[in-house]
Amino acid sequence: MAHTKKEERPIQDNFRDHLSTIDAKGKRLWVFAKKPKGKFTTYRNITGILLLSLLFIGPFIEVNGQEFLLLNFLERKFVIFGTQFWPQDFHLFFIAMIALFVFTIVFTVAYGRVWCGWACPQTVFMEILFRRIEYWIEGDARDQKILDKQKWNFEKIGKKLIKHIVFYAISFIIGNTFLAYIIGTEGLFSIIRGDINDHIGGVVTMIIFSGIFYFIFAFFREQVCTAVCPYGRLQGVLLDRNSIVVAYNYNRGEQRGPIVKGEQREDLNKGDCIDCTQCMQVCPTGIDIRNGTQLECINCTACIDACNRMMKGINKPKGLIRYTSEKIISERIKLKFNARIIAYSVVLVLLIGLMSFLLFNRTDVETTILRAPGMLYQEQPDGRISNLYNIKLLNKTTSGLDVKLKLLSHEGEITIIGEQIILKEQSMGESVFFVYLKKENLSRPDEMIKIGIFEGDRLIEEINSTFLSPAK
Repeated sequence: MAHTKKEERPIQDNFRDHLSTIDAKGKRLWVFAKKPKGKFTTYRNITGILLLSLLFIGPFIEVNGQEFLLLNFLERKFVIFGTQFWPQDFHLFFIAMIALFVFTIVFTVAYGRVWCGWACPQTVFMEILFRRIEYWIEGDARDQKILDKQKWNFEKIGKKLIKHIVFYAISFIIGNTFLAYIIGTEGLFSIIRGDINDHIGGVVTMIIFSGIFYFIFAFFREQVCTAVCPYGRLQGVLLDRNSIVVAYNYNRGEQRGPIVKGEQREDLNKGDCIDCTQCMQVCPTGIDIRNGTQLECINCTACIDACNRMMKGINKPKGLIRYTSEKIISERIKLKFNARIIAYSVVLVLLIGLMSFLLFNRTDVETTILRAPGMLYQEQPDGRISNLYNIKLLNKTTSGLDVKLKLLSHEGEITIIGEQIILKEQSMGESVFFVYLKKENLSRPDEMIKIGIFEGDRLIEEINSTFLSPAK
């Protein structure tokens, strides 16, 4: 029997002309994703539950008397891992944004869209919470399709009503959780317990947050990933033939075709893919992974588990769909950590290390010392020269500080006008002080001096400033 040569890859490019969830008339096709089962699904569920647990208990965790995470843009109060950051720490934010941008590029180039499938809030909420509730109330994909097509009767109205009530309740909890990360738990509870007339703005914000989450997870769903999220669009630019993604091994799978009992697929030029479409049925974005890397693919691994289960059923090796790269598939080589992946991984670790170092090695006190504007030096009766300075101090710690000033570069005296500087926790203080130096110790009219900021005997910070004098 003559056999035709197996194609290296199926030619099916029409899928790139439109989204998989839009028909020829531009109407949306609702995705009824079948419930996935398997090793990767279990791992992903565990990861999602851990992330959800951290999200919901996060507002109630305190570190060093501070919230674990607080992003209060209204009051410009930002707390990360129990450490408060002030507008004076903006340079850290700027560096963090650059590091995050570089991290995103490097991570995606090396490891594809692992973030999308495993840790993105949209995916975690949808797959771990809302879709599972949908399975519980309406049944699996087949039952959902039947329910969707049947007429509006008591059963359909009841299930749909219960589902959307539960969806909104969960959206309300999620919305308030995110609000707690913005205004803090105390602010949130004051809105809940207080008179609604005193918290109109907060109540409206709660309703808006809840409504947005409800709309996204009840109706918009996967459209967030394909039409809104910029990360999905960047995928086409960032990924290359070496990127690790969820992919179908077309060399092994083609030519695809249904399995017939007793046939020898190799003799018939058939690959291992039996065209069961299970990979399509479990896909939460409705694509056919066998067409190759696509915009809609979030690398959730549901297709891997579905395909592995079918391969096991027909006594074929697992891994027809797996984490791999286009280069590995086309060149028929094994997945290994090559120099490229190792180098990118080192860059990622260095970025994380740099940001950790910058975040947790800030000074406890941010100090600004400026000479009093419009003031020259003063000659004292005892022959010493004095300069007047203004000082502003920001206490970033959660405890009060008794601050003292000392000259580190010259022999002289510092006299604070008024009371000693005592900073309350997480507060700013101001004062005025004189610096006295002997004329013979000054060598130039704009001498550079160094002032130490002490808390007890501990040197907190060193500040340089100029000292004007009649010296020539």
